[in-house]
Amino acid sequence: MPMIELGDIAVHYREDGDPAGRPVVFSNSLGTDLRLWDAVIERLPPELRLIRYDKRGHGLTDAPPAPYSMGSLVADAERLLDQLEVRDAAFVGLSIGGMIAQGLAAKRLDQIRALVISNTAAKIGTRDMWAERIDAVEEYGIEALADATMERWFTSAFRATPELRKWRNMMTRQPAQGYTGCAAAIAGTDFLTPTSGLTLPTLAIAGSEDGSTPPDLVRETANVIKGSRFALIRGAGHLPCVEKPDEYVGILTGFLRDVGHI
Repeated sequence: MPMIELGDIAVHYREDGDPAGRPVVFSNSLGTDLRLWDAVIERLPPELRLIRYDKRGHGLTDAPPAPYSMGSLVADAERLLDQLEVRDAAFVGLSIGGMIAQGLAAKRLDQIRALVISNTAAKIGTRDMWAERIDAVEEYGIEALADATMERWFTSAFRATPELRKWRNMMTRQPAQGYTGCAAAIAGTDFLTPTSGLTLPTLAIAGSEDGSTPPDLVRETANVIKGSRFALIRGAGHLPCVEKPDEYVGILTGFLRDVGHI
């Protein structure tokens, strides 16, 4: 379980695959840790260098007092890749991870040569919506949001399986200050202008049953990036890498091959 010091915090990260391979970096959603990508990592070509990390306030990474800014989350990813000497990576971000991906691509094109924005948008929700969720967590804990979040994250078929408990437990066991800190970062972010200026190869992925970032919202963000492509995974919610890993990896590897990353 390697940790790396990034100034004000220590970040937990993991590497799989070939250390000399072309890098693919993964950034996960609000309320999850790097295990979100387990089923993806095990299905990807072994010649890739696969890097994932727990963002600020999640998993085993430090959780400083809330609120956080999106700028600090982007800077965390930037400093991590600098310390790992990563350049020309494919960066895969889901939900808030996709917002981090957009911010990093606008800031450090030397680090990113291809972008995958999954179940995300340039702007997600409203300040009032996020303020209500932050207030609920501060008063009652993450448990207060868990059931409604599972309904947005997963299809009814998946919620009927024993697998649901793992993801519900993962969410409720994140540090409350990490959850509210990142929620505040989302609330304060609108990347429409910088994202519309991106020109690097980009793939946007959506789940047909996503209750957090519906397909039309994901498509709207994809449409502002010149030359981007859009993929819809049917029968999946907000975390299609969990519900439909084979299809998710098929779409991802097809994109990586098309842009010469495999």
